[in-house]
Amino acid sequence: MSSRSRWLIFLVSTPLVVFAAVGGLMGATRAQNQDSYPHLNVFLDVLNHIRVAYVEPVDTDKVMDGAMRGLIDSLDSSSAYLSPAEVKAIDAASGDAARNGAPLDAGDTGLVITRQTLLRVLAVRDGSPAAAAGLRTGDYIRDIDGKATREISAYAGTRLLHGAPGSKVTVTVFRSNAADTRDIVLTREVPKTDLVTSKKLPGGEGYVRVVAFEPGVAAKLRQQIDSLRQSGASGVLIDVRGTAGGSIDEGISAARLFVKTGTLVSRVGRADTDKTKITAGAGDGGLTLPVVVLIANGTSDAAEVFAAALAGAHRAELVGQGTAGIAAEQHLVRLPEGVGLWLTYQRYFGPDDQPIHERGLAPTVGVDEPFVNFDETPPSTDATLTKAIDVLKGKKAA
Repeated sequence: MSSRSRWLIFLVSTPLVVFAAVGGLMGATRAQNQDSYPHLNVFLDVLNHIRVAYVEPVDTDKVMDGAMRGLIDSLDSSSAYLSPAEVKAIDAASGDAARNGAPLDAGDTGLVITRQTLLRVLAVRDGSPAAAAGLRTGDYIRDIDGKATREISAYAGTRLLHGAPGSKVTVTVFRSNAADTRDIVLTREVPKTDLVTSKKLPGGEGYVRVVAFEPGVAAKLRQQIDSLRQSGASGVLIDVRGTAGGSIDEGISAARLFVKTGTLVSRVGRADTDKTKITAGAGDGGLTLPVVVLIANGTSDAAEVFAAALAGAHRAELVGQGTAGIAAEQHLVRLPEGVGLWLTYQRYFGPDDQPIHERGLAPTVGVDEPFVNFDETPPSTDATLTKAIDVLKGKKAA
């Protein structure tokens, strides 16, 4: 957006906002908007002082872009301020692709990211280039191909990390010390890891790993658990540690396999007066083996919804660490001159009516995972899996 257009919008719209706040609203809403009026005045004053009094001339477009991004950063890590090119990419998509933003290039590093001042690794996909490089949940990404991430949204950062299969991207990361950075070159590739895998453990327990709740995963989950049951498994451990992204609807479909009755999850948007409850129906709950779900800080989105549904129905204990607290949906809001907002409009709640988004799930049984620094070898034993096996032994079938 041009400097002239932005200044005109602010100078013209501010009196209208004030007029509406003072003359058009009643009661608490009126008071709330009147309270916000001084902030609009201060904002305009700040912009004017920067324009006329800063030590050197400023690029007003750059200042206004920073202000817009600051507004969005005050919301949640999933919302973003979009450039005209990003808006056009979403417009070029259709159906589910458009609802999830612009389609990503096929080449993937395996990194799922969020924003926490800088970009932060939320999860690392099994068998990916990022996993082979030793990247872990909680790592911070300071730069992507030399571009500082301080002013990059998670939406934009995700697109920078994708590219043509075989192409390379350099991420500058740190773990516990911002001064101890590593430049790691990742070669993008088309994901090859199966989304659902399973095995029978020595003690007779079934173990199922879900990498992502992408379309079709619920059916694969049913097949894998049926196979484990037929082989004599006494119960099943479902591992969704570091499981991020995917389709929330698919997470709900997977939960239906285990929950016979009651509320699975609910969702609510700004305009909704009541939560929309999503409930189990006829034919749901056909998998009755005892279940324990393994969770961690990187468990998010569909995996959090799945875990919340099973825990809320008392179908599963949650073992591990607290989850990420990212369980919401976004849509595109168009603004003048081609820019836009990728704005969270709907968030999810567990069966207990507690919000999942920006709160996360607490484990039924917590397990402290040891911190592993760069160049250190991770422990040979899996403490969370060991504890989950112990918990599963005390559960009965549904």
